[in-house]
Amino acid sequence: MKEIKICFVVAVDMTLKFILLSEVRFFKSKGYLVSVVCSSGKWLQDIKKEGIEAKEITIKRKIFTPISDLISLFQLFFYFKKEQFDIVLTFTPKPGLLGQLAARMAGTPVIINTIFGYYFHEHTPYLKRKFFIFIERVAARCSSFIFFRNKEDFETAKKERIIKDSIAEYIGDGIDITKFNSTRFSKEFLQEKKKSLGIKQGVSVIGIVARLVKEKGYVELFEAFKNVLVQFPQTILLVVGPADLQKKDSINPHSFKGKNIIFLGERTDVDELYSVMDIFVLPSYREGFPHSLMEASAMALPVVTTDVRGCRNAIEPGITGILIPLKNSGELAKAMIGLLLDSQKAVVMGQAGRKKAEKEFDKNILLNKMEKKIKELINV
Repeated sequence: MKEIKICFVVAVDMTLKFILLSEVRFFKSKGYLVSVVCSSGKWLQDIKKEGIEAKEITIKRKIFTPISDLISLFQLFFYFKKEQFDIVLTFTPKPGLLGQLAARMAGTPVIINTIFGYYFHEHTPYLKRKFFIFIERVAARCSSFIFFRNKEDFETAKKERIIKDSIAEYIGDGIDITKFNSTRFSKEFLQEKKKSLGIKQGVSVIGIVARLVKEKGYVELFEAFKNVLVQFPQTILLVVGPADLQKKDSINPHSFKGKNIIFLGERTDVDELYSVMDIFVLPSYREGFPHSLMEASAMALPVVTTDVRGCRNAIEPGITGILIPLKNSGELAKAMIGLLLDSQKAVVMGQAGRKKAEKEFDKNILLNKMEKKIKELINV
């Protein structure tokens, strides 16, 4: 059997490093010739060290950059034409459009797009929503098949006539539940980790892992945290996530410096950082299927998140976490304070989250579904 050439297309190297690396490794271990395409970035060297071919093509994440997008489209086309890939896999909205168009133009036999989440949601203004739906319909016309990580996105796509049932499937999402497992860390390790972060022993820690942009709910979180400190003045808010300067709603951490807030920036020890948290929050405005919620649940943390598509699909309200209304700092504060007041409830929620992760969030389930469908599409 000839070696099958497969190419992963994303906008930024961070997506490869922190979300798709296990998938890239999986297909490489299965004997596929794996390449990746993304904009240049510091994490590409880590990808190359894995023996994976990496092509640097700038793909802007901003919604409307027509000249740059046209350049990216033709660079992708010439690369795909030259390499003659058997399969092109695209991820996130902009690569999903440009990557699929270029692959179709280059005659790639199998083109698969993965939907992590849509730009539009139930609160998006009508005309803006219609524009995004139109773009997704165009992208879908280039797809041989479409994977959905979120069941609600799958149902939305059918309702809005973005897809045909015959070329799409909900496959769920997953993480490495052996890595994200709180039992890996000893009491002594936790003490040392807190010490290294400047956190006193016995102090409660609320954590968030998300890019520093407003749509992740940071404005509401910082406001809510002020109320938390009134009742629990020693509590720490641990903020883990990189700046995202390409986004218009990028947050400057220096503008939000407040009492007991620790900004850690981008980290590679996220599993260790979860281990020092007591509560996890993600008051996001829009998500696909957030890895951070899956990781936090796998680490046996109770979660507080917004009642929006993606977030609400990752938890069981009242069992593994608490759902709050969008952009509501008052309810966010109430939920965090409630869990701090009732530590036993928080522990029980965390334990339920771990059980849910073991049952639903195991990455191996996702990887096997992906390969099975890919083999069907290439007739192997």
